[in-house]
Amino acid sequence: MSKRYRFLIVLLTFVVCFVFLWPSIRWHFIVPKEQQTLALESREQIKNYSSGMARGDLQELIELARTGGAVPEKLGFLIPQARKLYREAKQKAPENWDARTVLSAFTTRAEALEVIESHYGDAILKLKDLQKRAIQLGLDLSGGLSIVLQVGRTLDSDDSQDAVNRALEVLNSRIDRFGLTEPVIRRQGSDQIYVEIPGSADPERINDIIMGKGSLAFHIVDLEAADAFSRYYDSHPTTTFDDAGNLLDSSIVPADVMILGVYAKDRYGLDEFRGYTAVKQEVGLDGNHITNAVVERSSLDGKPEVTFLLDAEGGDIFYRLTSANVDKPLAIVLDQRVKSQATIRTPIREAVRLTGFGIEEANNIALTLRTAALPVELSVANQQSIGAALGRDTIRQGLFALVGGLTAVMFFMLIFYKIAGINAIVAQIFNIYIMLSVLSAFSFTLTLPSIAGFILTIGMAVDANVIIFERMKEELRLGKGRKAVVDMGFDKAFWAIMDSNITTFIAALFLSQLGSGPIQGFAVTLAIGVFSSVFTSLFVSRLIFDFGTDVLGSKNVSVSWKIGRRGPVPAVGGVK
Repeated sequence: MSKRYRFLIVLLTFVVCFVFLWPSIRWHFIVPKEQQTLALESREQIKNYSSGMARGDLQELIELARTGGAVPEKLGFLIPQARKLYREAKQKAPENWDARTVLSAFTTRAEALEVIESHYGDAILKLKDLQKRAIQLGLDLSGGLSIVLQVGRTLDSDDSQDAVNRALEVLNSRIDRFGLTEPVIRRQGSDQIYVEIPGSADPERINDIIMGKGSLAFHIVDLEAADAFSRYYDSHPTTTFDDAGNLLDSSIVPADVMILGVYAKDRYGLDEFRGYTAVKQEVGLDGNHITNAVVERSSLDGKPEVTFLLDAEGGDIFYRLTSANVDKPLAIVLDQRVKSQATIRTPIREAVRLTGFGIEEANNIALTLRTAALPVELSVANQQSIGAALGRDTIRQGLFALVGGLTAVMFFMLIFYKIAGINAIVAQIFNIYIMLSVLSAFSFTLTLPSIAGFILTIGMAVDANVIIFERMKEELRLGKGRKAVVDMGFDKAFWAIMDSNITTFIAALFLSQLGSGPIQGFAVTLAIGVFSSVFTSLFVSRLIFDFGTDVLGSKNVSVSWKIGRRGPVPAVGGVK
C-alpha cells in the first residue's frame, strides 16, 4: 500500500473516531453539571421542571407585555415562532419585536405556554439522549445501587429459562421507562437476577419499580356503553366520579362494564390522559399468555403492524374471544389503563396482528405486550448502596494508575530508544484515542476492570514497538540505510506481533463469552485494545517513520544510544 493511501486511512480513522468520541467529550466535559443533573432525572421530573419553568417565563412575558418591555434573551426563541405564526395567518409582521408583539402572535396563552414548555423539555430530552450515546461510568466509578433479586417460586427446568429471561426484559423496560440511568441487569445462577443502577437513585423508589408485578389483559370494548357514558360525562363533568375515581351513579353503564381512562405517550414518553372508554369487566385474555411481540412491516402497504404470539392455552382462549366479537374493538389494558385499541376483523388463534399505528406507537405497544407482567415473583435478597464520593475517589485512583502507567512507559521508551521512542509515544496516544472512541460508539460502560484493560493494552502495544525497534537495531548493525532498516524492521517483526496479539484476542474472546460483569468489561476493553494496538504499531508507527524519511529527509534512525556496525565479511579459507 502506498504511503498516500496509508496517510488517508489514518486521517479518516482519526476523523471517524472523533465523531464517535464527540458525544462523550460533550457530555463529560462541555455540558454543565446542573444540566447533567436535569438530564439524569426521570421523565416525570423533567416534565414537571419544564412545566414549572414555562409557567414562570410566560408570567414574566405577560408582565413585560403590559409595560411594553423587550423580550428577555432566554425567551428569544419565541421570536422566530412568532414570525412563523404571522406568516401562517398571512398577516404583516411587526417591525419591532417586543414582549407585546410576540405574545400577540399566539392565539391563546395556552399555545404560548406549550411552545415554551416544548423548548425546555426538548432541550433536556436531547441531553438525555446524548448521555445514552456517551461512555457510561460503571457502578464502581459513579456509585449507585446493587440489588440481587430472588425468584420466589421453584420453576420446572423447561420453564425456568424462558421465565427468567422474560423477567430480565421486564426489568430493563421498567427501569428505562422511569428514566433512570442505564442499568446492568443479568442472570446470576439459576434463580437470581443481579441489577446494577449507576448514579444516584432512591432505593425505595427502585424497589417499587422492580417489585411491582403489573397487570396486562385484553377486554372487549362496549361501544354503546361508551357512547352513553360520554354523553353523561359531557353534561356532568364534575359529578361523575368521587375522589377515589369511582362512578357516583353506577346506573350510567351496565353492571358488567367498567369505565377506564385511555392513555397515550406524550413527548416525554409518559402516559397522558386522552379520555374515557367502556370495557367489559370480564378479562378476555390474560397478558401472561403472550410469549413474544414484535413490530413488522405489512407486505401489502409497508405500514407497521404489531404481531404477538400466544401459548397453546392462550391461543384457544383468544380464538373463542375473537370468534364471538368480530368487528368489535379490543382494548389492551395495562394496570387499569387502556393503552391501545384495535378492531377484531377475523377469528384469531396464535399469531395476532394489530394494525393502524405509527412506527413509534407500534414499538410502544410491542414493548407493553412483552414486558407488562412479570412471569415470576421476585424478592430482594441483597441490596447495597455505593456513594458518589467513593465513586469519585475510585475514578481519581483509576486515572492516576492509567496516567502513571502511560507516563512510566513513555519515559522508558524515550530513555531506551531515543527519538524512536517519540514515535512509540505518538502511537500510544493514538491507540488510547481509538479505544475510547470505540467505547463511546457502542456506549460501553467504563469500570475499574476496563481501566485495567487499558493499562494492559498500553503494555502490549509498547511490546510491539520494542520488537520492531530491536529488529531495526539488528539491521543497523549490518550497516543498512534508514529506509532498509525501517522496511526490514517492520517486515521481520510483523508475524511475531500478529501471533502474540491473535493469542491475546482469543483469550479475550473466551473471557467475554464465559465471564460476566467485571471480567466481561475487562475482556471487551482488552479485545478492542488488541485491534487498536496492532493498527497503531504496524500502521501508524510505520507512517511516522516514512514521514521522517520522505518528508523530513532523515538519513539515520535514532533507535539506540550506540550500535556498532559490522564491517565487510572477511574471506575464509582463501575463498573470496
